Amino acid sequence: SIGAHAFSAMGSVIVKDVPPYVTLSGNPARPHGINAEGLKRRGFTAETVREIRRAYKMLYKSSLKLEEARARIWDMARSLPELRVMAEFLDSSSRSIIR
Repeated sequence: SIGAHAFSAMGSVIVKDVPPYVTLSGNPARPHGINAEGLKRRGFTAETVREIRRAYKMLYKSSLKLEEARARIWDMARSLPELRVMAEFLDSSSRSIIR
């Protein structure tokens, strides 16, 4: 499945789940950051975009295992409801996520 506010480049081959807010491209698709411009256009505050970017880095750029990153994102979601969407998506992913 593809999460809310995710963005895929034309021709991307998506074989795993795509978390909310993530941009991706390639064959196979690989993550390349968050859809910051799309989030701004949809009215997300600069602070919210910054926190979503922080969660993205935790998920993709840190040395944390997926389970550890998921737990930390849940912790962050307590103070930022927009991250709850990402945390719930990670919990319900049936095909794992693009990494």
